[in-house]
Amino acid sequence: MRALFLRSLPNHKLDPALGDNDFPLTIVAALADNRVIGLNQAMPWDLPGDRRHFRERTWGKPMLMGRKTFESIGRALPGRETIVLTRDETFAAPGVLVAHDLEGALGLAHDWARIMGAKTIILVGGGELFAALLPRVERLELTLVEGNPKGDTFFPPIDWSQWEEEKRSGPLQGPNDTISYQFVDYHRKLGAGATIHS
Repeated sequence: MRALFLRSLPNHKLDPALGDNDFPLTIVAALADNRVIGLNQAMPWDLPGDRRHFRERTWGKPMLMGRKTFESIGRALPGRETIVLTRDETFAAPGVLVAHDLEGALGLAHDWARIMGAKTIILVGGGELFAALLPRVERLELTLVEGNPKGDTFFPPIDWSQWEEEKRSGPLQGPNDTISYQFVDYHRKLGAGATIHS
């Protein structure tokens, strides 16, 4: 995939005629029992098995993330298109697309979903991005990590009555994983519909 280096695309907006349903939003995230997803811009656990799972779930798709999440990853990941949403108009990084407003970021993600032949747009964090877009998300592909670690970044509260579990794997804990976890997929229940903004 060709690398792009774009400082800003402030005028790129989501076409109101498209809606989110053309490329449904999917959250891929790991969270603990207390909804912690991060501490000091890192995950408070080390799970090689979850990293492999993350690669499988995000490969070949556009990934939307906040600046702090990108900085915690440290680089654009191969096989995916990285879109960073930030208020910092001076931010730039090799191999990523940058947007400064939510609709602009979603517009870029829709464009790249078409280019890549992807069926969904992946949201990977952090907490503010999850909270802003959770009402529009159709799928949750979660790694549920056992325990209540200390953290400073949290997954937003979820109304589980709106979600139906599809698949659960685990508990799992490989030889190099620091704690046990489960992979659980959910889809939004029919009638609980994600809100589409134009």
